[in-house]
Amino acid sequence: MKLQILRTIRDNLQSKMVQGEKISYFIPSLWLGTSLKEQPTKVKVNPCQFFVQKIDEILNFSLNSHEADYLKGEEWSRKAVVYNLFARHTTAFDHHEKGHLESAYPASGFRDTGTFLKAIALLLYIKSLGVNTLHLLPITVIGEDGKKGNLGSPYAIRNPFKLDENLSEPFLGMRVEDEFSALVEAAHHLGMKVVVEFVFRTASKDSDWVKEHPDWFYWIKEFVEDREQGSRDETKYGSPFFSREDLNQILEKVNNGNLNHLLAPSPVYRGLFTNPPSPETIVKENGKWIGQLADGARVKIPGAFADWPPDDPQPPWGDVTYLKLFSHPDFNYIAYNTVRMYDVELAQKPNRNSSLWEQLIQIIPYYQKEFKIDGVMIDMGHALPYSLLKKMVDEARQLDPDFAFWEENFHLSHESKKQGYNASIGYIWADQHHPYKLKDLLYRFERETFPLPFFGTAESHNTPRSSTRAGGIGYSCYSWAINNFLPVIPFIHSGFELGEEMPVNTGLDFTKEELERIFSEPLALFNRAALDWLNPNQLCEWIKKIAEIRKKYQDLILDYHHQTLKVIPCDVWDIFAFERKSSARDILFVANSNMERDFFIHLRLHTHRKDVKDLIKGDSFSLTDHTLPLHLKSGEIKIFRLK
Repeated sequence: MKLQILRTIRDNLQSKMVQGEKISYFIPSLWLGTSLKEQPTKVKVNPCQFFVQKIDEILNFSLNSHEADYLKGEEWSRKAVVYNLFARHTTAFDHHEKGHLESAYPASGFRDTGTFLKAIALLLYIKSLGVNTLHLLPITVIGEDGKKGNLGSPYAIRNPFKLDENLSEPFLGMRVEDEFSALVEAAHHLGMKVVVEFVFRTASKDSDWVKEHPDWFYWIKEFVEDREQGSRDETKYGSPFFSREDLNQILEKVNNGNLNHLLAPSPVYRGLFTNPPSPETIVKENGKWIGQLADGARVKIPGAFADWPPDDPQPPWGDVTYLKLFSHPDFNYIAYNTVRMYDVELAQKPNRNSSLWEQLIQIIPYYQKEFKIDGVMIDMGHALPYSLLKKMVDEARQLDPDFAFWEENFHLSHESKKQGYNASIGYIWADQHHPYKLKDLLYRFERETFPLPFFGTAESHNTPRSSTRAGGIGYSCYSWAINNFLPVIPFIHSGFELGEEMPVNTGLDFTKEELERIFSEPLALFNRAALDWLNPNQLCEWIKKIAEIRKKYQDLILDYHHQTLKVIPCDVWDIFAFERKSSARDILFVANSNMERDFFIHLRLHTHRKDVKDLIKGDSFSLTDHTLPLHLKSGEIKIFRLK
């Protein structure tokens, strides 16, 4: 029966309505579906009644025929408007007014940390922002060995076939798998696709696979200590060291595509690694897997690190390890030439860890069959051998020819397209707050058609929040408008629409001063944390307004060919102006990137119109001799229909 699991959850909650009356439970007013224009507040509700109401609203929702067919076809990613849902964080809230969040088993049976049930309740709110696709950060069970923070990183995947039990609501007494199935059911009923993020290249150090398959992992001697940050002691474990001369040689070979006889780390570093122990010798001690070799030596699983460039300064990733995709006695160590670039001698078919490959290949089909997901985002996909990635793509598309593959890659290449990817993260997040870089990007859009669509977003879970950039919420409004009219995939990182200022993680593009300011705060990627749902400085209404305009011109905006975008010259460097045009339609987008200064400008346009109307505010402007005079306030956006 359609929506069977969602209906079961609804009936379960309905039967416990009286029990819910006894629970003191608060939610943000936005969750009720109140006007996004109103000041957000905290509201006390019967949790059972609230969730039943939200599920009923979903069950009673009817898609029109256009919406039902909109995201069909193998290239549906190009039509996506994405909401990035970090389930345990996005839907977290201090429901019990205790001044802190609880993820364990509170007396009420409802968690403060985010759950799939609360994500279901938020679907109509998310859809109201113009969203048609959910992108979920990893939702699988998290490892304990080397765990960061009080919850651990969702990227420290202990078992990719098991979901994180903390994403369920104990009150329901149902399997977490059923609650996730209900979320996918509900999303599909609303015309939304569901894409889940995975990491196939690494696993948590206490992976469930270690005991039965120690040969799928790298091992080092137990007595080897982890190297301290900044130390050059190669007898301790950390990323290998290379001289400047060696680094230059490595970079030259890799950049030229020559992976023959790549330089290996020093004998001292390679000597830290051992062969895998026998399964029967492996035991878990204090949460860590420990094995024993035939000579009695005790061995352990080493942590991972950023391997490229070979001198990457990132701190070690102490909660995950690299999976051993190839096995060869001369390459029994972790380094750039064994976990990403793959020396030609190593990357031979006989050296494949075939049983591991088969296990990895089955992960996506499991989620397709069990949960009916529509796509995956692959973290570190660039570190997967092409033959393995191809097999994963082929297996998934045998089940669903339209299944989407997105890649965590900031570079846009034709190679990614050949590998089967439909979309990429891209680099707008890095360039958008630098006007000169954004202008270069606009001219690139004018010159060339990109091989893959990529995300139009001012922030991600690894970057500073856009509301902390110069201009604050004004900058967020400016960036969101631009990202809806370029040939990109609009992407809302959850909290962006709330004007959230606290980042989820500090992985990319932070200044030293920003890191020092954030240092004492618990990062949501590892800890219990909630979005500021009560923040009065929100841009929900702005997002909805832009979505409405975009929808009217989506046939034009979704044409990714470079001939549909023309940059309009302007004497003021801070002003961006471009047309999206076809034989039938033509719209002009103008933006002031300066968040402090107003400008009066004149734009020379190729149009026969005598006047144009701003699609945002409805104001009319007259043209004289094909010239449009405009006064733009700091950060102001104007959109005109020219044809």
